[in-house]
Amino acid sequence: MKLFYRILAALLLLNLLPAAFAKHAPNFDLKDLSGAPHRLADLRGSIVVFNFWATWCGPCRAELPMLTSLSREYRAKNVRFIAASADAPKTRDKIGPFLSENGITLDVWVGADLDMLEHAGLGNVLPGTLIIDDQGDVVARIMGQAREEDIRQPLDWLLSGKSGTPPQPLTKRY
Repeated sequence: MKLFYRILAALLLLNLLPAAFAKHAPNFDLKDLSGAPHRLADLRGSIVVFNFWATWCGPCRAELPMLTSLSREYRAKNVRFIAASADAPKTRDKIGPFLSENGITLDVWVGADLDMLEHAGLGNVLPGTLIIDDQGDVVARIMGQAREEDIRQPLDWLLSGKSGTPPQPLTKRY
């Protein structure tokens, strides 16, 4: 009987872990490449993959094509992919050419910085990614260059109504 209660307690704990690590996403105010303002909170109702990157960051440059591919796959499932550039104003003119040369079709917002990254619970090293549910809660954080499964597993979990094994609340890839 003791074993039964231990297993039951473990199962309950596993089901509560995502809620314990869920935290409302910060409401970042950024602009798109044309200068139009955007707020992260405006995306509520959609699942969001919010990626911090910069043109000068090698792992970021390697990661963005994978995120673009996933965004095409998940677009019809109400999943938004946002690439928040941490390029300084003096290097923002490199963003457009980089996106064109590499076939990056993600929504790109500018004005991010390392303080925002840290405020999001991602440390202060690029790249960093948040997976945010449709209510605005962070369900997964990826510090460093994400692998496809780091993005796919939390998205599939959210799209399945949060059934099955919950995603790791924090994944470090550096």
